[in-house]
Amino acid sequence: MGNDLYQGYKEPSLSKLKELGIKVWSDVEISTTKGKFVGVILPRSETADSEHLVLKMHNGYNVGIAVDSIISAKEIGYKEAHYKIPESEFPTSPDKPNVTLLGTGGTIASRLDYRTGAVIPAFTPGELYGAVPELADICNLKTEKLYGVFSENMGPEQYIATAEAVKREIENGVDGIVIGHGTDTMHHTAAILTFMVQDSPVPIILVGSQRSSDRPSSDAAFNLRCAAHAAACGNIAEVMVCMFGPTSDQYNLLHRGTRVRKMHSSYRSTFRTLGDIPVATCTPDKVTPLRDDYIRRDVNRKVRINTSFEERVAILYYYPNMHPDMVESLVDNGYRGIVIAGTGLGHVNKPLYEPLRKAVEQGVAVYMTVQTLWGYVQMNVYDTGRDLLDAGVVPAANMLPEVAYMKLCWALGQSRDLNKVREIMLTPINSEITEGEPHNGYIILQGGLPEVEEFLKKGMR
Repeated sequence: MGNDLYQGYKEPSLSKLKELGIKVWSDVEISTTKGKFVGVILPRSETADSEHLVLKMHNGYNVGIAVDSIISAKEIGYKEAHYKIPESEFPTSPDKPNVTLLGTGGTIASRLDYRTGAVIPAFTPGELYGAVPELADICNLKTEKLYGVFSENMGPEQYIATAEAVKREIENGVDGIVIGHGTDTMHHTAAILTFMVQDSPVPIILVGSQRSSDRPSSDAAFNLRCAAHAAACGNIAEVMVCMFGPTSDQYNLLHRGTRVRKMHSSYRSTFRTLGDIPVATCTPDKVTPLRDDYIRRDVNRKVRINTSFEERVAILYYYPNMHPDMVESLVDNGYRGIVIAGTGLGHVNKPLYEPLRKAVEQGVAVYMTVQTLWGYVQMNVYDTGRDLLDAGVVPAANMLPEVAYMKLCWALGQSRDLNKVREIMLTPINSEITEGEPHNGYIILQGGLPEVEEFLKKGMR
């Protein structure tokens, strides 16, 4: 019983709790040398330090309080938390569209077990209804857990299984598909699914969350509601990523799977369309297209699945003074494809020319992209680029490096003929290569400049 009162606390924080006469889940007022704090004492995870108490304040945020800064504390109540997510039967109606949520391991609706630091996911329809009851106003929801992996552990096994699950659900007549996914590599999966799953009659929406559901700033519920509506009722039948647009929950953006990238490690509005503009904005009750060249929903269209995938492909991110053995080691280890993220218009240093030429002569497909992310490979401008063209390096236009990597894996899975691979690579499937960039697409608002600060002030009025 004694341990239950002080879950996870070790000396000296354990002695401090006993001295103050408070325990885990006590609602307390704590006076410290840095001010007064009011909230609930949380358990400590098994790997946490022993120098702090952790308080969940009434505004929902957590704060660590150094034990040596505490002057006094008073218990004003007791609020033991329950980790299990409430579950109720998900109501269905024949009038609502049917959506399948495929789980890959991303915790789109979850709570944190403070004792262990583990995230407890909500995934069954009942759990999701308990966590996000508004989903029942949007659709009839079916869930299927395909696997449970962190997104950095996604690979061809998971990509192929996901594509096949999408095919199965489409053939079963579902009105839309949502894929719950960790955010770190969501754009990689969105790209490969765009190539593996073509001519879908219904929307395929990848969604995740940057912050867990127990945090007041969580984006999980809003993202899930937006994704469910876009899948159930939206008219855009493409593979897309649905995540926060602005930093607040005004609306989400729908990004094409071949033009999206995670651009910030922790912002909720981390996903951005590069080299183009997003397909649409969406809310939990509306999808507003930003362009008109999207693929429309069509129940009569037959989905095509091609899950070819060659694993021996690498991205080589060029840096100054890169040595030839970086290329040679890939060739020696049997890699069949190399995507280079080159500098500027698509450049590398001269010592790499000969190993790249030899790689191509040995049947390795080598494609050039740009580190800048925005812009096109232009290898005819400087001698450097022309020399690389002569060596057999193929410019990949404005494909993002990760997208070119995924497409090359897919292309090499279909053929060893480099001419056929080139045809596949340079034939756009869905905007991985575009004819131009939008005039209003590339905008960098550099903070601190007078004109930017004035613009921001006007936008906040």
